[in-house]
Amino acid sequence: MRPIKRKNRWRACGESVQGASHIRAGLGNQDAIDWEPKNSRGLPILLAVADGHGSARYFRSATGAVLAVQTALGLLRQFGESLRGKPATVIKRAAESLPRALVDEWVKRVEQHQDQQPFSQDELATLEARANAASVEEVQKRPVLAYGATLVAVYADQASLVYVQLGDGDIVTVSQSGDVSRPLPQDHKLIANETTSLCSPEAWRDVRTAFQPATEEPPALILLSTDGYANSFRTDEGFLQVGRDIQQMLKQYRGDETVRREMRGWLNEASKAGSGDDVTLGLLWRC
Repeated sequence: MRPIKRKNRWRACGESVQGASHIRAGLGNQDAIDWEPKNSRGLPILLAVADGHGSARYFRSATGAVLAVQTALGLLRQFGESLRGKPATVIKRAAESLPRALVDEWVKRVEQHQDQQPFSQDELATLEARANAASVEEVQKRPVLAYGATLVAVYADQASLVYVQLGDGDIVTVSQSGDVSRPLPQDHKLIANETTSLCSPEAWRDVRTAFQPATEEPPALILLSTDGYANSFRTDEGFLQVGRDIQQMLKQYRGDETVRREMRGWLNEASKAGSGDDVTLGLLWRC
């Protein structure tokens, strides 16, 4: 197995902005993002982005998104620590166990949060006013519903890349030559505004994963985003062009400072001119 060359270190950055329509409606940002290590140096490097559903029944989905990101980073960190130095075949088999472990750990964290902070009468009254009494009963029977969120995440080390996705949102890769692709197959359950979710029964069955060994040329850039970003473009090609544009900026300016400085403005403009939804974008690139 040929390891990733030492010069191909990874760096990370990201940004999340409150959606234009959420600002007008007085709603908070339902997205979450985080990465490790924070100094973006060394391997492994981990990045996760989550999107809380935000509608009436999912009234704690902002917390659900934060817990999803924390769960993904913690699980992927343990994944890397337990497999350090192992061959790619072993890592690939281990990655196949991630879906169930991810959902089980998220549900555990959600249940702990709900035990510590039970639903208040105000929360349940607001749910009944915005939906109906049946929704209140449903959430009381299955509290995880209130925390519903989607997730995209990536793990990179010297031996491999592992991609993880549940629900909508995007993982996009850009090659050194500028070819743009999605490393995960399309989920045919994602129709219109419907999405699979961490809060769904047997949600682990809907988690998609992909494994790339170091014997294959790794992408130059990986983008993780919530669906609010792609939905702000008229065409999928317009959205994918963002990957090429960012890669060119990283090359042109020989670093990420310009990208970091401009990112919040890009995302705010995308939300205002497009979906109106919260928009979150995370980047991993080789340097």
